[in-house]
Amino acid sequence: MSQYELLVAQAKPEWGESAEQVQLRSRISDVAREIDRYLAELAQIGCVFKGFDQGLVDFYGKLEGRDIFWCWKAGEDRIEHWHELETGYAGRQPIPEVVNSQ
Repeated sequence: MSQYELLVAQAKPEWGESAEQVQLRSRISDVAREIDRYLAELAQIGCVFKGFDQGLVDFYGKLEGRDIFWCWKAGEDRIEHWHELETGYAGRQPIPEVVNSQ
């Protein structure tokens, strides 16, 4: 993306789009469509995508009879945290050992 922005910044309107700009713009569109497909797939299986910055995904669940989110962050090997539906990432807590061992 930054390569495309750099090319556009250096171009003059009267030049039109270069072949490189067209190719990069096409690649950006392809990647955006792929990301949209992944996000749709997450939603389809009941996941709630929380953002690219931290790579957060929440999964609806129950803990001790309460509706909660199981919480996963990019880079984690498995789901090891949960939080209340209203608290978000700031309320993230480790999954109790009794649940983890089942």
